[in-house]
Formats: sequence, C-alpha cells, structure tokens
Amino acid sequence: MGETPSFFMRDKILYGDCLQTLKEFDEKARMCVTSPPYYGLRDYGGEESQIGQEQSPEEFIDELVKVFREVRNVLTDDGTCWVNLGDSYYNYRKDGCIPKQTFAKNRQDLPETTPRRSNKLKGLKEKDLIGIPWMFAFAMRADGWHLRQDIIWHKPNPMPESVRDRCTKAHEYIFLFSKQKRYFYDNEAIKEPATDWGTRDRSKGKYKVNDYGQTPHSGLTKSYEKKNKRSVWSVTKKPYKGAHFATYPPDLIEPCILAGSEKGDIVLDPFMGSGTTAAVAKSLGRDYIGCELHEEYGNLIKQRVEEYAPVTEVTQSPLLDVLNQL
Repeated sequence: MGETPSFFMRDKILYGDCLQTLKEFDEKARMCVTSPPYYGLRDYGGEESQIGQEQSPEEFIDELVKVFREVRNVLTDDGTCWVNLGDSYYNYRKDGCIPKQTFAKNRQDLPETTPRRSNKLKGLKEKDLIGIPWMFAFAMRADGWHLRQDIIWHKPNPMPESVRDRCTKAHEYIFLFSKQKRYFYDNEAIKEPATDWGTRDRSKGKYKVNDYGQTPHSGLTKSYEKKNKRSVWSVTKKPYKGAHFATYPPDLIEPCILAGSEKGDIVLDPFMGSGTTAAVAKSLGRDYIGCELHEEYGNLIKQRVEEYAPVTEVTQSPLLDVLNQL
C-alpha cells in the first residue's frame, strides 16, 4: 500500500514530549488552540521534560517558544495560534524563591509543595507580578510570529483571594498569533448580536432608533444586527469532575475554533490536558490532533470527547472512497 495516507493522523493523541511528537506530523493543522502549563504552578510528576518547572521565567518562556516554533512548522500558511496563559506572583522565602499562582481553578491546582529554587530571580522583588503572558507574547513576536491580538478572559466567578493590598485577580489572557500577515479568520462566525445599536448616524456619530429600525439620513445611516466580537470575553469557569488539574471552559475556546478554522480542518493542541480543545473541535465538525506528556490522561481525553461531542452518523467521504479503492 505504500506510505500511510496522512489523514490517519486525524483525531489522534501523540504521547510524549511535544517537542518531539510535533515532528511526527505529516499533515498541516489549520489552527492551534491551547493552554500551556503555568510557570511554577504544579509539578505533574514523573517527567524531567515537563514545562513549567524551569528555574526562571526566562527559561520557561524559552521552552514555550521552542514548542510553538514546532507548532508553526505544522500549521498551514494561513494558520493561527491561540494561546491562553495566566500569570504568577513572585514570593521569596529564606529556603528559596517560590513563583506560584495565588488563585486556582480548583483546590487541586495549587501543589502541596512548590519547587524550591536556591537563588533569587534576577530583577524580581517580593510580591511582584511576574508578567508571564506578556513576556511570552513578546518572545513569540521576536521569534517570527505576528502578534495580532490580546483577548481578556474575564471570569465572573473568580477564585477568592485572601489579599488586602490589591484587587482579586479575575482575568487571564488569550493571545492570537498568525504565521503571516494575511491569515484565515472568519469574522462573521463569531459576531455578536447588536440589538442595542439601533441605527448609526455616521454624520453625527450618534445612534437613532425608530419604528422601522432605521432613520434615513442622506445614505449615511445603516441598520446593524450584529457587531464585531469584542476583545473582552466574559466566560464563567466550569469545573470538570474528570480530575485533571487545569481545564479551561469550552465556551472560552469555541469562538477561537469558529474564527480560526472551517469544518473538516484540523485543530492542534500541543498540551491536551483534559481534552477540552479536542472535544470542542469535534462538536464543531473539526478534527483534532494533540500531544500529551502523560499517557494516563488518554482515557480522560477520549471520555471528554465522547461526552461533549457524541459520535453521530457519518456520511461517506472522499477519503473513504480512496480507502475502498486500495
């Protein structure tokens, strides 16, 4: 039969270090949606190669950039990369420095023991916000990515914090990167209702509403039913009882997938975790390929996909026609 057709790579989990498994791809993904491990938040155990346990934020960022360099190699030329990343605070103690998250998605998120580091982190003072997301964004831009947008994930139900000298943190970032200046982005797929807009009088910059839904004004008015999606997304956290330590809500990444791909495209997640990206991708008619360091999460991922995107009757595809002719 010769070389295995590349479509066998679809809906697959590749186990191991993503820096290596990404090199096994023989098909292009249209987009990447992922949430890497946070810096210093949790030791997932068993692997020296796990990202997030580096000795400094700079080393952590360097490792992430290496991963996304491989991601860029397996994206289509018009592909995009959407990355959710949270921040960390710097705390220093006599027995070492402990950069850790001061809030958690659930009780399991904070480790019982945080890795100790024998040296202070250069340039950081006690209680400093490290600025991990923007360090990452600028490093990605320097590595050749187009930094297109920062999206704010506003959490209406943030984890309470026992702090009295700053606000409770209730947001994270999603960064949109592209390989090239021109890229695929389905603006219409994620537009928001604009029922409160009425009619815009472009000559005066005001909005008017009448019984007919518009006010004639020398051709300068227009009735709007939808508006471009804004860059602040209010999405409630939804815990997943499957017990993986870090899950982002499906509603958070659905607009990413709708805007960055079409039905039948491949969605890539190099840090699969509990499989949220794969589940949402399948529910929207896309295929997925993902990497996961820990093989024991495989059953959890497959269960998540089946629960969120149950298998339905599939019509005969051109790919199956090719198989039948072999």
